[in-house]
Amino acid sequence: MTQLESSARKAAILRPEEIPARDRGGGAKTIPLVTRKTGATAFINGITIFAPNAAIPLHSHNCDESVMLLEGRAFAEIDGVQHELQPGDTTFIPANLPHRFINRSSTEAMKILWIYASIDATRTIIETGDTRSIDEEHKARTV
Repeated sequence: MTQLESSARKAAILRPEEIPARDRGGGAKTIPLVTRKTGATAFINGITIFAPNAAIPLHSHNCDESVMLLEGRAFAEIDGVQHELQPGDTTFIPANLPHRFINRSSTEAMKILWIYASIDATRTIIETGDTRSIDEEHKARTV
């Protein structure tokens, strides 16, 4: 990360290839980008990479989220409806709406860019009701 001077906070150039990925389990790993640590006060973002056939559990967030498919082929399951995504397709998911992303390929990785509309974003797994802060997830082991 390169930090650049600005008025009250520092700007930053983030290079995903230089940031350790965090293993999320289930074949997904996340690279946090703009976070509290970089000085964010209104939103956070990052990249999640899915192994072939990987999916994350159905979940919701306490804030709005937008996801862009960067690479690969995906399904976005939003409120029980499955949508096929191609690179460049972008979602808007309101707070508390159940959703998940699934890699449609059995041979290639899939990569998404996610943005949460709050630095205090949480994820609640629908099946278990377990709620964790996104910050807590970023503390998971690196790969």
